[in-house]
Amino acid sequence: MIDEFAKEYLHRDLRDIRETMLWKLDGLAEYDVRRPLTVTGTNLLGLVKHLSVTESRYFGEVFGRPSLEPLPRWDDDAAQDDTDMWAYEHETRAEIIDRYRRVWEHSDATIAALAIDSPGYVPWWPRPNVKLFNILVHVLTETSRHAGHADILREQLDGSTGAAAEYAHLEPTDKGFLAARCARIERAARAAVAGPGNDGLPLAQG
Repeated sequence: MIDEFAKEYLHRDLRDIRETMLWKLDGLAEYDVRRPLTVTGTNLLGLVKHLSVTESRYFGEVFGRPSLEPLPRWDDDAAQDDTDMWAYEHETRAEIIDRYRRVWEHSDATIAALAIDSPGYVPWWPRPNVKLFNILVHVLTETSRHAGHADILREQLDGSTGAAAEYAHLEPTDKGFLAARCARIERAARAAVAGPGNDGLPLAQG
């Protein structure tokens, strides 16, 4: 009983966070979902593409259920350039999103077919012998981590925040309120730096 509860609990959270990932792209221009927003090149559409590869391998090859979906491999030459982390100009947003959803279907079928203690094998892990439970936790953690990245990227682009579409209306959107909050945090940071034993504020950049 507890095993089925644990599997469904983790699976439900994974389904929810997948939808959050895609929601972060809603309403954005083509350039904005593709352009690098950090010095390492992190971008929204690339995160979705990367998670497609992640799920395909972990819920596919690890359990001897490889997907027929054409996806870049982590052990080929292209992977050395992190091409699973950004979209080529010929790859459309629709193609990448649709592929991610098809990968979900394959993952969901694996999760449904296997018991939570079903064995798998991850050759690139130091301890390669795993169970479905380990992989559910790993993929949920990985997806949640990238959803956090996506949240910050989206906020950089247009100020939108939130964990899911149904909660977006609960997030503060008044620019005056947000500016006042940032100013208060700035004052607290400066006061902490100016306290006893500190060397003062860092030099202004730019």
